[in-house]
Amino acid sequence: MNKLIIAVLLLSASCAAMADSQSDCDDAAGTYLTGRVVSGAKFASARTTLKGIKLTHTHVQVQSDQDGHLYDVAMDNVFASDYLRNSSRMPRSLAAIRAGDHLELCGEPYSSGYGIHWVHTNCNATPDPTHPDGSVKEVAADGSVSRNLESSQAYCYLWN
Repeated sequence: MNKLIIAVLLLSASCAAMADSQSDCDDAAGTYLTGRVVSGAKFASARTTLKGIKLTHTHVQVQSDQDGHLYDVAMDNVFASDYLRNSSRMPRSLAAIRAGDHLELCGEPYSSGYGIHWVHTNCNATPDPTHPDGSVKEVAADGSVSRNLESSQAYCYLWN
């Protein structure tokens, strides 16, 4: 009986956290998506350079809790707190994302296909649906949610 009560409490806490996160994402003008990672993190080389900084990305595939589709998640490496300037490796915080992890995402859906990007801070600009104040957070088994892995503002000067 005690195990059932504990399971119900954990589920309730998880649902409450996700409801708050949904509201936070709505307030940030983003689209909210949760899901299980089905493929580990992969580094994507820079297609462009801005003010001498290579704009590399880390990608994971997530199966959505909402609709069951597979989504490509494109995370800009410069917004990870442990980003190393012009590194040809993904930040450790993003490389640590593994298949089976559960993520909570706030960002902008791709205009075609299934994917989400802009899952990072918008550098204190007023958020709108094409420039939300996005996030990538890991959801633990107990329903607790990590800090935003894409909240560093160290390179916001690139867009100012």
